[in-house]
Amino acid sequence: MKLRGRNARLGALLAVVGPGLLAGLSDDDPAGITTYSVLGADHGYQLLWVLLLSTVALIVFHTLAAKMGVITGQGLIGLVRQRYGVGVGGAVLAALVVANIGTTCAEFAGIAAGFELFGISRYLSVPVAAVTVSLLVLRGSFRRVEQFLLLLSTVFLAYIASGFMAKPDWGAALHGTLVPTMPMTGQAIAIVTATLGTTLAPWGLSFMQSYAVDKKLRTEDLALERIDVVTGATLTGVIGFFVVVACAATLHRDGRSVTDAADAAIALKPLVGSAASTLFAVGLIGAAFLAASILPLSTAYSVCEYAGLEAAVDDPYREARTFYTTYGIVTFIGAAIVLAPNAPLVTILVGTQVLNAVLLVPLLFAMIGIGRDRALMGRFVMGRASTAVYAVTTAMVVMCVIALGVTEVLS
Repeated sequence: MKLRGRNARLGALLAVVGPGLLAGLSDDDPAGITTYSVLGADHGYQLLWVLLLSTVALIVFHTLAAKMGVITGQGLIGLVRQRYGVGVGGAVLAALVVANIGTTCAEFAGIAAGFELFGISRYLSVPVAAVTVSLLVLRGSFRRVEQFLLLLSTVFLAYIASGFMAKPDWGAALHGTLVPTMPMTGQAIAIVTATLGTTLAPWGLSFMQSYAVDKKLRTEDLALERIDVVTGATLTGVIGFFVVVACAATLHRDGRSVTDAADAAIALKPLVGSAASTLFAVGLIGAAFLAASILPLSTAYSVCEYAGLEAAVDDPYREARTFYTTYGIVTFIGAAIVLAPNAPLVTILVGTQVLNAVLLVPLLFAMIGIGRDRALMGRFVMGRASTAVYAVTTAMVVMCVIALGVTEVLS
């Protein structure tokens, strides 16, 4: 009887799992892996505490996004439009679409860089990747798409393996995680802000909520969905931790700097061997594929929500033209920019990440406002204690963004 009850609970959990895991792990995209690599290479173990902070922020706001989606049956952009008006909703959507297209470029750039480490040209890898993710999402059923993406996310184990191969100083890593210290330099403030921004990304929040709606989760699923969210966010932090320690134990120790994740994979080879370097590169490709599938999906959900159109992955094309067309356009533009000769990829990527950081702040305030709206949330409305937790988390993000802005002005 006990075994049957345990199996029933496990079955219920497996039925709910998906939104939290995918929304969390997709934040470890090439931009995220690059940020973690630079964090470890430039600062060693010193700033590992930032990952702990960003993981807590991810749990807090992904939980709220899931709850809002389940309670209201609407995605984030649809709720922003309903509560704050068409103008505010349109402005948020426009910024999100621009930022998402730029970040999609980052994912295809990651695919290009990862395959080029194995001698495969971007003019082959990027078009094949674009067609693959498009066919997967646009032609597959919801369950098949979800299963494939969850399977793809297991590639992140490569980063954990490469972290152990680097033989880090575990004592220093634990100290850096639990004892906050902060070099008061513009570069350190920038990397701390980037770490928060790349982990708690606006498109991740939007995807989390829309996906919970598309999965048709119910209010009775919320307790199990919280387990899904906490698991996804924790794994995201753990993967980031191992990327940082791998670079701290090797690149920082030898005084080497990197500019992106592909640089880190190359630099690791003479220090810890080709196996760890290869695992790092494989992780980069897998991370890029996962995020390249999800980012256009997040954008398509948001456009349809703003337009008041119901659309889901299971819907046929004739019933969800806007959804599928948006997905295809975002994927095509992202891939085309990466393939364009002399495209200023670094400028595009940096610019869109800054836009993500700027967009994140009003989006967090909007989520708190919606969470406190009894007309929308009913008996699940946010109480005073919960509001305080969300306010403190948002304040930390705001301080980082302001500090980065002041640093840029003074530099």
